[in-house]
This record gives sequence, C-alpha cells and structure tokens, in this order.
Amino acid sequence: MKLLLDQGLPRSAAALLSNTGINTIHVADIGMSQAEDAEIIQRAKEEKRVVVTLDADFHALLALDEAVSPSVIRIRIERLRASALTDLLLMVITKCEDEIEQGSGASDFGAKYLYSFSKTLNSKAF
Repeated sequence: MKLLLDQGLPRSAAALLSNTGINTIHVADIGMSQAEDAEIIQRAKEEKRVVVTLDADFHALLALDEAVSPSVIRIRIERLRASALTDLLLMVITKCEDEIEQGSGASDFGAKYLYSFSKTLNSKAF
C-alpha cells in the first residue's frame, strides 16, 4: 500500500510509516503544500496512493465525480502527533486493507471509529 499524507498532518509520520514498510510521502515533500485538493487526488490516482487527510472535501470531490479511486482516509482528530497518527493508520490498514486497496472512503470519528467503504457499501465499527 502507498500513502499520500495531506497538509495538516505531521510530515514526520511519513518516515515512521515508511519504516514499517508502507510507502508513504507527504505533500510537502513533493512540492504540493499549496496544491488544490483536485490536484492531490489526481497525483494519488496516478501513483496509486491512498490519500490521508483532515479535509472532508476529498470525499465530496470523489462522490461528485462518482469515482472509486483513489481511496481516502479522513482523520477527524486534529493535532495528532506523528506516532499517534502512525498507530491509527496501522490499525485502519490492518483491519481494512482489502477494502482500501479496492477503492474506498474511510473516516475516523475520534474515540469510536467508523469506516465506510463506498465501493462495497458497508461499514465497520471498531
């Protein structure tokens, strides 16, 4: 799995995730800090990456285009430290890797996690 971390998420999380074997880049590391969401979606689609973001806009943009890729994981806990974000993403990937790889949207809701996958039209609560 390959991840693209959006602006607002800790840059250092990319290195932590890469150390676990997950190919991860941050938008700031590829000159896309100021990029529009649509540009980030296009880059992720071209590189077959999953977008990890704090923004709700990504799900909306994909829904408007009726797109099933790229997959998007929306983090709804702001100011997560890199290690906490890494742990959260590792949990999501462990539990939902197949769905994410197929083209899905996932959101976490703080203390409770709910992952809804647009392509399979089901949800998982943890």
